[in-house]
Amino acid sequence: MGQEEKVVPRLTLVSSLSGSIESSVSGDLVPRTSLSRPQWPEQTLQFSEDEERSRHAAVVSAVNQQINQQDYGRLFAVVHFAGRQWKVTDEDLILIENHIEAECGERIRMEKVLLVGAEDFTLIGRPLLGKELVRVDATVIEKTESWPKVHMRFWKRHRFQRKRIIIQPQTVLRINSIQLAPSLT
Repeated sequence: MGQEEKVVPRLTLVSSLSGSIESSVSGDLVPRTSLSRPQWPEQTLQFSEDEERSRHAAVVSAVNQQINQQDYGRLFAVVHFAGRQWKVTDEDLILIENHIEAECGERIRMEKVLLVGAEDFTLIGRPLLGKELVRVDATVIEKTESWPKVHMRFWKRHRFQRKRIIIQPQTVLRINSIQLAPSLT
């Protein structure tokens, strides 16, 4: 039984050193790193501008229909108040670590609304949603002070100790309602 020899041609790789060495004078002022050039390929648009506009109009009309029928369920909002962001829904209580100008029992309106969402849609502001689009109302429930917190500094073998008692003013707010405008523009 004769075995036939199979000849596989070998490819020889010849690498030229001149092609792999890049000169700093070649024109690239910024070195090629993952920061100067992203690792992923550039994305091309899947849809034309007309198709994008029609898809956008369809989404806006669907959201407007839900808002008009009030078929969106329970709303939540992200508001910026007293230097912090709060995710709130109806009947939530918020404990703020400072006093605000309103008295107990007064209703206030939170105007810096960053985001409003429902079960099927979310409206995101850039950076804020318009005052005519969303309304978040709250009531001042209580103005009080925190428990005393002891801040103690002590250096051993130096006869140094400082003791400060910190009492922080606090305000409790109840979120009354989150309301959307009748339609988006």
